[in-house]
Amino acid sequence: MKPYNSFKYNALNKNNTKKLRREMTEQERKLWYLFLKNYPIRFYRQRRIKKYIVDFYCAEAKIAVELDGSQHYSDNSLEYDKQRTVVLESEDIKVLRFTNPQVTYKFSEVCEAIDNEIKSRLKNN
Repeated sequence: MKPYNSFKYNALNKNNTKKLRREMTEQERKLWYLFLKNYPIRFYRQRRIKKYIVDFYCAEAKIAVELDGSQHYSDNSLEYDKQRTVVLESEDIKVLRFTNPQVTYKFSEVCEAIDNEIKSRLKNN
């Protein structure tokens, strides 16, 4: 299994990555501070993988967690997200997508889904 930093990434995204970490959305902050930050297996915020930046990444389980706000529902964004998922999956990274309303109103279900997927992927490796 590759460690998180063995992926080639676009160095131009470095400043954008730092900015995204500083300016997390309300739902990103909630998921990070109430669940992922202290999860027993390490997660990274705004991790660069290839030419993309994923919201959260667990290198050990090779899982990317993406939170989709309203900007993700335009035709262009849907196609971009689809292409991005194909590239990440080609690296054996499982992409989990949740909407902002899911994180806001169904937080425990989101956390449970992430936890179950991590356990499943680690069990199978």
